[in-house]
Formats: sequence, C-alpha cells, structure tokens
Amino acid sequence: MTASQPPVADPHALRAARAESFNSAAAQYAANRPSYPSALFDAVEELAGRPLPGARTVDIGAGTGIATARLHARGADVLAVEPGAGMAAEFRRALPDIPLVRGDGNALPLADAQADLLTYAQAWHWTDPARSVPEALRVLRPGGALALWWNTDALDIEWIAEAADRAGRFLDMDIAAAKGKAGERVERADPSGRLDFAHRTVRWSRRVPADTHLDNIGSHSAFLLTPEERRTTFLAQERAHLLKVFPDGIVEETYDVLLLVARKP
Repeated sequence: MTASQPPVADPHALRAARAESFNSAAAQYAANRPSYPSALFDAVEELAGRPLPGARTVDIGAGTGIATARLHARGADVLAVEPGAGMAAEFRRALPDIPLVRGDGNALPLADAQADLLTYAQAWHWTDPARSVPEALRVLRPGGALALWWNTDALDIEWIAEAADRAGRFLDMDIAAAKGKAGERVERADPSGRLDFAHRTVRWSRRVPADTHLDNIGSHSAFLLTPEERRTTFLAQERAHLLKVFPDGIVEETYDVLLLVARKP
C-alpha cells in the first residue's frame, strides 16, 4: 500500500494485506528480525516429549527461514512451508539446501500422519484455527506435537514499555493488550479446545545497532502498511528516543518468547 492508496476498511482485506505486506520487505525482515534462543528449543523438546535430532519437522509460515535454520541446526529433519512469493524467494536464497513448499497452515500440502513436529514461529495468528487445528492433527503422527511461539516485547522493562506505548499511539492499537497473557493466547490459538496446550515463557535479549532495531520495527506489517512519509517521521523520532537511553547507539532488546505446545494423542 502507498500513501496514495485508500485505507483498507474490510477487516478480512486488511488481514490479507498485512500478511501480503511481508513479501515486499523480505530482505529487510531477514536482516533485522530477531532469532530465538537455545533455551526455547530446549523447552520445545521437553514439552514435545522427544529430541529434535532426527525429528521429522514441518516449519509452517517459515518466512525467510529464521526459525527453520535454528531447527535444522538442532538436528531436525525440516521441511518448510511458506505462502508468500517474496518470503519464499528470500528463504531459498538463504537456505538453498532446506526443502521448501508453497502453502499455508489452513490447507497443508502434506500427506496424513507424516510429521513428528509442526512448528509455527510468529505465524499461527495468520491462520484460521477452525481450519489449521484440524490440518495440524491430520498431518501429525500419533504422539507428535504442535509448537507455536512468538517473540513478544518484555513490557516490564521501562524503555520497552515506553516505546510500545509510543508505537501504540502511532498505530492506534493497544500493544500491551495485543501481547496478551499465556491463557489468552491459548484460547485464541484453539477456540475449539481440541488441543491441550502446555506453555512456557523464555526470556532472552540481543544487542544490536539502533539501525537494526528501527528496521526491525519497520518490518512489522502494521508499519509496512503505513504511508512511507508517516513511517519515516515516526522512526526518526524513535531514533531520538533510543539515543537518550542508549547513547552509544547499541540497543539491548529484551524479549519474552511465549511457547505453546500440544501433543496429538
């Protein structure tokens, strides 16, 4: 969407536009989005009840391959599934030796009962649980597991809470409410209640240049759909706020990864 285009009024059209927006910013996404800590994958193994090495794993909504690469490095036998052309192209550039198929969680292009583990990193919320839950149960082997996770801002840290408040005012949304509590995430993840999710929260941090931090913010769909002039102005103002907290220009981002894991009986 450009500044000359009208806003998307229909919520379904807006959701589709937000999902599609990543394809034009795939390189920015790959270069600046945070990865995930080793402790997260330790927790996945524990809650899934099996080690990652050798696990037949499908990483759905794989994007540019940030989580896929970590799963592969841990020894999982990974197949990636990604709907977006731009994101898939970036994935293939970065990870040419890992198989990738086009598709999404609402209609997986996979046979029945073939996966030990299905993973969704920052991606489950783009699915319709009324379709993606039955698809997950169809593709998982008995005893297999579905793992969903999200990097969320650690809002108990003052500068992060203040930054989230500024972003929320700019985007006209409640960032804290959007983060939600674990119980709320479980309810939204499977309103039908068919899945019995266990959950963990894993805190971690990374130190990055201010430019990386700002480009990470700008790679989120709500910002990608904001007219460029407004977005540029906001990020310039945000840089000034950051440099008051981190005068050396190195930002310490802190995240709480919310992990939900459910096993198939």
